[in-house]
Parts: sequence; C-alpha cells; structure tokens
Amino acid sequence: MVCTDGIILGRPHSRAYGSFPRVVGRYVREGVLMLEEAVRKMTSAPAQRFGLLDRGILRPSLAADITIFNPETVIDTATYEDPIKFPEGIEYVIVGGEVTVENGKHTGERNGRIFRHRQLNQPS
Repeated sequence: MVCTDGIILGRPHSRAYGSFPRVVGRYVREGVLMLEEAVRKMTSAPAQRFGLLDRGILRPSLAADITIFNPETVIDTATYEDPIKFPEGIEYVIVGGEVTVENGKHTGERNGRIFRHRQLNQPS
C-alpha cells in the first residue's frame, strides 16, 4: 500500500503534500510500478485493508472519491524548505461527490471527513 505519515498541522513534512504524486511521477514513469498497480495500492488496497467498505473502487452507491491526473506530468513539488506546495498534473479531485480541485486549483471545498477506528467497518 502507499501511505504517508506526513502531518498537515503546523509545519508539515513535504510528504504530506507529495507522497501519492511521487509514486506516479517517479516510480511509475521510471518503470518500478505499473500505473494500474500504483493506483490499486493507493485506492482499493488500503480501503479493503482498513475496512472502508464504500471506498477504494468506483461503483454506483459508493462514495465518489476520484482523482483525475495526467500520468505524464503528475509530480510532487513540496520540499523540506517549502513543504506546503500542491503537486503538478492533478486536474480534478472529487471527494464524496464534491469537486475539491478543478483545473488544477483547489476550490476551497472541504468535503473530506475523519474516520475513527470504531467506524472503519461501517458503511458511510
């Protein structure tokens, strides 16, 4: 699975903004991973592992969490010195059916939610 331990509060670590784009931007383009495997490791594999029954795959009636990116241009841009930088190449992000990134720009929409451990096996 692909994950990050980057924390967004205070002065975040650069990987909080760049772990997932780096997987595609570097490891997929360098041939370490196939794109389909990388996407699975970022979506359905963690959702299944953590019991998020309505996430990780696209299917009617499930949560609509979607990222639309260009696999040729996506890359992380955050650094240790400047950690709050959005990646390049991500055109749209839809969280729970609401557009949060449109044409590469954050819309201000904050539709995500926090899952507590006791909630993990409950459909949302």
